[in-house]
Amino acid sequence: MQIVNLRELELQENFEGHRVTFPVSSATGTAATATVYMEFEPGAELPEHRDSAEELLVVLEGRVEASIDGATVTMEEGDLAVIPPMAPHGARNTSDRPARVPGFFGGSTNVATFTDAQGPDAWRVFVVGAPAFMAAPLEEPVAV
Repeated sequence: MQIVNLRELELQENFEGHRVTFPVSSATGTAATATVYMEFEPGAELPEHRDSAEELLVVLEGRVEASIDGATVTMEEGDLAVIPPMAPHGARNTSDRPARVPGFFGGSTNVATFTDAQGPDAWRVFVVGAPAFMAAPLEEPVAV
């Protein structure tokens, strides 16, 4: 059994004001699920991307504006959103305090493909659950 204390996680800042970690995945021994845990400072954003697995997002604190497959919704504390696999989605904290958002994937390994290149190495493809950090640029746009 794996137990994760959200208050003790080490998060890394992937985007300005957005910190993230993936505490449960195939890399930690799960067979069919993975998790993400995110904290957003006010105004911080998770850029649009697509995940290979279905994802459930839950807002524990704050208010998050989520865009999912072209629709924009405001999620309040206690709201849960289901994001279909490969649906373009992103999120932004619209509250005046930090937002805490865990997510649950319907697969232990997830491939996230960002619409726009990210960081100094222009990475667009990230693999969650890989035995070591895996990210790569993507020369051609993703066809859906």
